Amino acid sequence: MEEILTMSQKELKRLHVIRKVIDKGITQKEAAELLGLSQRHIRRIVKRVREESDKGIIHRLRGVRSHRAIAEAIKHKVLSLCKGIYAGFNPTFASEKFFERDKISVSRETIRQWFIAEGIRYQKRKARPHRQWRLRKAHCGQMVQIDGSHHDWFEGRRAPCVLMGYIDDATSRVYGRFYEYEGTMPAMSSFKHYCLKYGVPQSLYLDCHPTYKGYKTPSIEDELFNRQVLSQFGTALEALGVHLIHAQSAPAKGRIERLFKTLQDRLVKEMRLRDIRSIPEANKFLGWYLPVFNRKFGVVASQSEDLHRPLPEGIELDAILTVKTVRALRNDFTVVHEGKLYQVEDAVRADKVVMEERLNGTLFITYKGRVLRYRQITQRPQKIQEARKPRARNPAAMDNPWRMFRLPGSHKTQISEDVLAGAL
Repeated sequence: MEEILTMSQKELKRLHVIRKVIDKGITQKEAAELLGLSQRHIRRIVKRVREESDKGIIHRLRGVRSHRAIAEAIKHKVLSLCKGIYAGFNPTFASEKFFERDKISVSRETIRQWFIAEGIRYQKRKARPHRQWRLRKAHCGQMVQIDGSHHDWFEGRRAPCVLMGYIDDATSRVYGRFYEYEGTMPAMSSFKHYCLKYGVPQSLYLDCHPTYKGYKTPSIEDELFNRQVLSQFGTALEALGVHLIHAQSAPAKGRIERLFKTLQDRLVKEMRLRDIRSIPEANKFLGWYLPVFNRKFGVVASQSEDLHRPLPEGIELDAILTVKTVRALRNDFTVVHEGKLYQVEDAVRADKVVMEERLNGTLFITYKGRVLRYRQITQRPQKIQEARKPRARNPAAMDNPWRMFRLPGSHKTQISEDVLAGAL
């Protein structure tokens, strides 16, 4: 049987020149100049072609397994793990986990080539549209981006929840906590924990979610004083001296949007490896995971000064980060709130009081900053419901021109011709 040889264009050109040398068409010196090789190497190639025919032009290492190649057993273990516990991991993240957990050093490019050969699909980075680049803030704490990410963070091990995420614009330092929903209380709670850890930032960059931006119709007093209507969260941050900046689109706060894409890939898999099934466990894990994440992906600010303000002495965050609702105070000093009746025990000359719901679930009733004593009225007298008498009917007379009747087998209401003629 004839042997089929596969050659590159470079090898075909070299074989053509060597054949000319063997046929005495050109000299070895001329061949060396044409191929850019030494005369000594030309003599070696001529000798091999004479002994092995055209096969002698092919390099002898072709098809030979490299001494640095990864063993087949390791390759089989890596691919089996990628189809099992590491399912869905992209090559870069899989390479990191193999080194950290399994002590296997495999480059991401090698894993990528194995994925292609085995037909294993993974999430790829989409092409980004063109955006105008914005310079980072110079100082840490100068501006912090905040948003909530709704996602199945536990991959079905519990109900989907929300990650309230924070990322510093200057350093990309990340902070976050899990909550059941995205609302006023979770936003205040996460901001409280952030302030206790890093301090009060100068400004927050948020979207136009109703939690962060007020949409109520401004009152006459607001219009007279040209005041912006704020949400409960915005009012609390204004009391702390934090400037709010609202983004008009998701790409405007792209730093935290890209962060959520990264965490939805990496953090979800990290919690899967540890079989985390509850929000308290996840928040405890974030206390260890986020510092490691920040050391790996954080950047150095252009200016070293940190602009986070420490909390002033004597300030009570729970008294500021609270949901305040104005309610009417009745003449008998009772207040109705959320369907419950409360009796105010302090005598005050006021028409309205403020109901303050704290983060820990307690309720305060205040008037001009003064905390009022109250108690909830649990037993209220029931009203006597009299039996309703049936309403007397006054049927229309037979000769009433508006008396209607329905013909047998007909679905249309018609006026009697006799009644109509009598009326006319």
